[in-house]
This record gives sequence, structure tokens and C-alpha cells, in this order.
Amino acid sequence: IGEFGQEPTSTAGQRLGAPDTLGISTLEPGHKPPTMPSGRHIAIRVRMLDDSEEIFDVSQRASGKVLFEMVCAHLNLVEGDYFGLEFQDQRKMMVSDIFHTVLRFVVKFFPPDHAQLMEELTRYLFALQIRQDLASGRLTCTDSSAALLVSHIIQSEVGDFEEAQCRQHLLNNNYIPDQMALMDKIMEFHHKHVGQTPAESDYQLLEVARRLEMYGIRLHPAKDREGTKLSLAVAHTGVLVFQGHTRINAFNWSKIRKLSFKRKRFLIKLRPDLNSAYQDTLEFVMASRDCCKVFWKICVEYHAFFRLFEEPKPKPKPVLFSRGSSFRFSGRTQKQVIDYVKDTEFKKLPFYSLSVSLVNGHRRGDELNGASPSPDGQQPSPLTSPLLNDSSGLLTDLETDGASYQYVLDKEESTPESLQNLLKSSFEPLHSYHLDFLKELEQRLALWEGRSNAHIKGDYQRIGDVMLKNTQGLKALTAQLQKHSECVSELEKACRASRRLENVCRDFELQKVCYVPLNVFILRPLHRLLHYKQILERLCKHYPATHPDFRDCRAALADVSELEALLHSSMLKTDNYQRLLELQKDLIGVDNLATPTREFIRLGCLSKLSGKGLQQRMFFLFSDVLLYTSRGITSSNQFKVHGQLPLRGMTIRESEEEWGVPHCFTLVTQRQSVVVAASSVSEMEKWMEDLKMAVDLAEDSNGPSASLLTNSNDVKSPGEWASEVESEDDLGGSRTSLERHGNSSAHHRGNTTVHVCWHRNTSVSMLDFSIATENQLSGNLLRKFKNSNGWQKLWVVFTNFSLFFYKTHQDEYPLASLPLLGYSVTVPAESENIHKDYVFKLHFKSHIYYFRSESEYSFERWMEVIRSATISSSRTRYLNRKEPY
Repeated sequence: IGEFGQEPTSTAGQRLGAPDTLGISTLEPGHKPPTMPSGRHIAIRVRMLDDSEEIFDVSQRASGKVLFEMVCAHLNLVEGDYFGLEFQDQRKMMVSDIFHTVLRFVVKFFPPDHAQLMEELTRYLFALQIRQDLASGRLTCTDSSAALLVSHIIQSEVGDFEEAQCRQHLLNNNYIPDQMALMDKIMEFHHKHVGQTPAESDYQLLEVARRLEMYGIRLHPAKDREGTKLSLAVAHTGVLVFQGHTRINAFNWSKIRKLSFKRKRFLIKLRPDLNSAYQDTLEFVMASRDCCKVFWKICVEYHAFFRLFEEPKPKPKPVLFSRGSSFRFSGRTQKQVIDYVKDTEFKKLPFYSLSVSLVNGHRRGDELNGASPSPDGQQPSPLTSPLLNDSSGLLTDLETDGASYQYVLDKEESTPESLQNLLKSSFEPLHSYHLDFLKELEQRLALWEGRSNAHIKGDYQRIGDVMLKNTQGLKALTAQLQKHSECVSELEKACRASRRLENVCRDFELQKVCYVPLNVFILRPLHRLLHYKQILERLCKHYPATHPDFRDCRAALADVSELEALLHSSMLKTDNYQRLLELQKDLIGVDNLATPTREFIRLGCLSKLSGKGLQQRMFFLFSDVLLYTSRGITSSNQFKVHGQLPLRGMTIRESEEEWGVPHCFTLVTQRQSVVVAASSVSEMEKWMEDLKMAVDLAEDSNGPSASLLTNSNDVKSPGEWASEVESEDDLGGSRTSLERHGNSSAHHRGNTTVHVCWHRNTSVSMLDFSIATENQLSGNLLRKFKNSNGWQKLWVVFTNFSLFFYKTHQDEYPLASLPLLGYSVTVPAESENIHKDYVFKLHFKSHIYYFRSESEYSFERWMEVIRSATISSSRTRYLNRKEPY
């Protein structure tokens, strides 16, 4: 199999499955296809999923793989492994036929959950394939499901419902057979999708389609031994048997011992099962040997793609003679594709739909991350990407804090009067105080460094008197600082009561100046107590007792320590409450997460063992319950809750030897057992340590643990998790649930700590959050250019486990950010040829960044605070658990 004309296909129009014909491969954006073999070039037409045609110039002697890679490069498609090229013809496709044949670019592998598709472009192409299958009648379903599918398609095409426009569009465009009879039903569904973006519509289309029995099914005509007409198909679960469009049998991969064919007979050999009524070998007769061979190849590829961790190794060639086919799957498996996209941390390029359309006045496929490609077409560095437009205004960090509450107050028509009064009385005095404090600090530093004041420098090269004066002023604002927890809770209550106010807060979080959640800004004055305390501790340690500045610094430290001790318990409770509120936004399918008695403990990635093998899941550990979720692919980027495990009565045991899975442990509750695996020994130890501590907390608590799930029916029994078979009856409920939770958080950012942990396959605890709150830092750093010896000066802010990069300290919002979870910070080795002082190196897998500080002190401070984010804290470092976090 290499050149066109050497492999026949069936009349059913199956794909040429082997990658060395028209198969699977992927090119990164910006990379060129491999050099083609020499020889006469021919033009080949390829029909895309939007029915447009492209012509590709390839060598007559080129393999199908070369052509397929050219198509993927043309589409800028990263996850090309899910796709293939097909043609429909009874004859062998000879070179002379190429001029008269149109190859089709199609979806080849249909995953069970579109959340496994990492790129929006991939999901868009899948949505186009669903539309084609609907229009051709290949994807059969009930009238209600068909109407729902079409309603999402027209929401994507024309936007929000307008009766006249919708009716005219349906008259002009045919999406399903017998569409006229369903027009009213389609319009009824379309009316419910107001506000849904094209990307959300694609997601909902795939969400509905994946639950249908004929989703991704390609029927291959066959007969059983008695001559009954049947059809065979293959899916991610195994081989399926259909009669008409009704599935009458399914053979899971785990039950199949061998697949083979002999002439026209397709054979399925099953593993011995005493409880099964089936024979050891099942036989089906197909139209020809070629039909058998094509279907057998597709089965081989499906099994390898979905079940294997890596591409199977080629069998050694026989010395004398060969028996049977040497065909094997060649290409990346699904796991390798997912790992590739994650490991390279592929920065998504802007994608526009293949046929550009205007939806609600916006071009479909606006830039996913706001990043622009560089002029040479290469993806820009995450540290130099012009993520945001130039700013005309200047705003200091203190003014940013003030902007958060002032923005809410400015929307008086949306904000209850009681909340306005609370915010004004709490923040206006604090804001005014900090502005005066900042002004006094800047004046003192100007005198400290000023050349014209050399004769009086001794009087001004001190800071303790300024700190003492202002810490005493801060003590007078204790009442305002004590109101912060009330501000956070009252704002949350008001948002729950008013969709309008909720939208106001969401709109502020979408502004470029709001680089962390709104509540973090609200709590910033409280957190500054910790920073002032650290600064004064370092000053007292630095000064000798005889220094004139020592006494004032020590007095200021005593004042701020007293104030911090007074507010400590309230600060911990408020931080925990704020964390629960943020996690609520990241989750679909859970209610009332933020309660006074619940404490957040740890979140992160673990692999859950199920009937489908190890599957990546996001786990959330609280003081009373453990939730496990999977990542949903919507514009809200939320995680869908699959189930909860109560902690009371739970036991935890290591089970690596029992299951043969590295870093594996088992969670046993009264109702079920769950086997999970961590990414490393240290991750396993942290999870087990925190789980045991949480179980002890749950045992000491009073009262039963309430269910967090929005619908108790969502909790499945252990047996149900193995198959997860869904029927069309589930469609309505699923759609409603996604709409209810999705719309309020439709624009929720996808760069939260939860998502970083998901992509970096790591975890973070509340202790880590507490340490990160204490260790915040900003200042100038020089960043080394990747391909030269030059350095770029940036103003860098470390907060919330991330570095935020500004051109200057006066800029209103960051140019870019770099989440640090999973990164390591070290000093460059001599072999790296970084011949500069005070340089530190950040690296995660293949990603390496060098930064240079301006002094030894600042170098040590940057290393200290970055290590606090990159080295997760051990539970043994924490205090006695007598008080909440």
C-alpha cells in the first residue's frame, strides 16, 4: 500500500484507512508538509466539510499520507488524527481516475465525548460532519431530536431568534429530510437559545448528537449464517450489529479475542464466558473479500486509536513466508493526541470558519485567546504576545483595587442601596488611606535617591517612621477591615437575587484590567496586612538594634502584628468562602457549594479507573465530600460533576500492586469503591495525606453530609459508570441543565487555577493558596529573548500562582501571563551560556524562560516567592487543625 491504485475499496465508500495511503497524520501550524517524492505532479480535488473544494498539487508517486498532511496544514488543524480522506467508487482507484474523483475530507474517529476534543476548530469540523450526516439521513433520530439539532444549527448560523428571519432561513435551507413538517418545532427550540454563541451552539449540537444511537455510525451490509440482512459497524466501544437502523447487539473490545476475515466471511472470536449464550466464534457474510478487508482494517484502527496508549510496534518480517495481513494501525492514538496538545501547551491561533459568516454582527471564530499571530505566521511567545490593545490611561495597582468596588457602585440602578452603603463605608476610607500612604512612600523614596539632596540623605534614608505612622493609621480602620467578609457575602447574595447585578460583576471581570477574580480585589486590603508584616519582619532582621530605623520598624511590626492577629480568623474564613465561590463558577451540576461549615482542602487531576481504562478526571476535596468531574468544552470552560463520595466512613489504601497501575490508590465508601492514580509519587502522597485528614474532620463533624449535586439522579451506581449508555430520553434534561448553568457563566475565563491544574496534571491545596497570598511580589525583570542574546525589560507582578507581564508599572493591564503551577525554578547551568548575574530559569517540559533581576536581594526574593508557587507545600508543614483554613 503506497501509491494510488494498489488498494480497492467497497461500494460503501469507506476510508482508505492506512496512514501510508489516505490516512492519519498531523502537522503543527507553520510547519511545511514533508518533501514529496519526485515525479510528475497532479492536481487532486478535495471536498471539505463545508462543501467547498480545494485543489492540491501532489507528486504522482506520493502516498495518501502526503496529501492528507497537506490538507491538515491548509486547515491549520492540530488534531488531524480524528479525520481522514475517503472516496466512493466500486473500482480500484488508478492514477488516471484521480482527475475525475473528488476525495472527501471527513471525520474518521468519533470519540464518545466531544470534551476530549481540545481545539475549537476540531469541534467546529465535527459539527459540520454532524450537519452532513443529518442532511444525508445517515444520522437518524426522533423528530424531537432532529428539531433540537437543527435549532442549534440555525442559532449558530443566524443568531438569536426572530420569527420572520428564522422561518425564511428554514425555507431557504434544508438541514434534514422532511424539514417542513418540523418547522414549528424547530422554531420553538430556537426561541430558547437566546444569547448562545456559535461556539456554544456547536457544543450543544455535539452534546445532543453524541447521545444518539446512530452517532458516528457507518453501516457495512452483511448477513448472518441464516441469511438475515444485517449491518456491521464499529465504534469506540467495539463492534456493533444493526438491523435497519436499530442496534440489536454490541461486542465490547474487552469481550473480543480476535477479529479476522476469510474470503467473504467476517469472523469475531469471543473470549470464553460461561454466562453468555453466544458461540465462541460469530460469522457474518459480506458482499466480497474486499468489503471484509476494508471493515476489518477499520476495526483494527478503531481499536488501536481508542484502546491503546501508543502506536503499536510493527511486527518483524517473516523469514520464509507470511501468513495473513501485515496491516497495522500507524499513527497517534487518542491518548497520544490529547497528551501532545497538553504537553506542547499549544497556544490556540485565531480560527475563522471555513465559510466566513457574520453572526449577530460578529465575525464567527473571533480570536480564541485574544492573541495575534506574528507577521511571519509563527505563533508568538506567550511573554510577548500583544494580548491586549494599547492603553491610553494610567492606573496604579491601588487604583485598580479601587476600580473594582467603584465599578459596582457606578451601576447604581443594578446595586441595592444597602450594598452600596456597605461598600462605600468599607472601601472609601481604605482607598483614601492607601493613596495617601503610597504618596508618602513615593516622596520618601524620591528624597532617598535624589542627587540634589546628598547633604541631607542621612535624615531621609529611613522608612520605619513612615511605616509606623501608617500602621497606626491602619489600626484606626479596623472596623472597615472587619467588614470585608460581609462585603463578599452580601455581594454574592445580591448577585444571586439580581441577574442584572450578576452581569455587572461579570462584565467587570471581563475587562482587561481585571486580571484576577473580583473578590480577590475586594480582599486585597486584608491581604496587605500580611505583606506589611513580612516587609517589617525583613527590615527588623536587616537592621542592627543600634540602627536609628530599628525602633520605628519594630514598633510598626508590633502594631501590624496585633491587627493581623485580630483579623486572622476572619481572614481565613473569608478566603475559604471566596475560594468556594470561585470553584462554584468552575463547576456544572453542583449547588450550594459555599456553606459556612464546608472547607476547601485540595483540587487537582487524578486518573480514574473505569471500564474504559484510566480516564483523566478533576477531583475537588472538601471537608465533607470528594467530587470528581470531567472538563466540558463550552465557552464557559466549566467542569461537569460526575459524582460525589462522602468522606464519613471512607477508607484509603494504596493499591499499586493490586491493579498494576503506578501511584494508584483506592477510595472505599459504603456504596462504592473508586480506584484512582496520581501522576507521581509525591502527588499520590499529598492526596492520601489530605484525604486521611479530611476523613478525620468528617468523622468529628456533626450531622450527615448533604448532597451537592443539582439533581440526585445524576449520581450513578458503580455499575452504571462502566457503560454510560445514554438514550434520546436524556436529551431534554441535559440540554436544560447545560443552559441553566452555562448562561450565567457563559464568559467565565478558562485560565483559572483549576484549568491550569487540569492541563499541567497537578494539584493545589488551600495551604498553597494561603502561602501564595502571603508571597506576592512586583518589580522589574529582564526576560531573555528566545533566539538571541538580547533582554527585554518588563514590569512583572507575581500573584495567584502566575506571573503577569507589563511594559511598565504604569500600564493598566498586563501584556501576557505565565501560570507557574508545574514549573520548576533553578539557576542556569554553565552549559546554557547565560553569562549574566542574578539570572533564574523557569522550565516546564520543553518550555524554558530566563529572567534576570537587578540585584542580589531582588534575585533572592523572586526565587523565594516563585518557589512558593512551584513547590507544593506538604501537609506536615501546616499547623494543628483546630481552626478552619
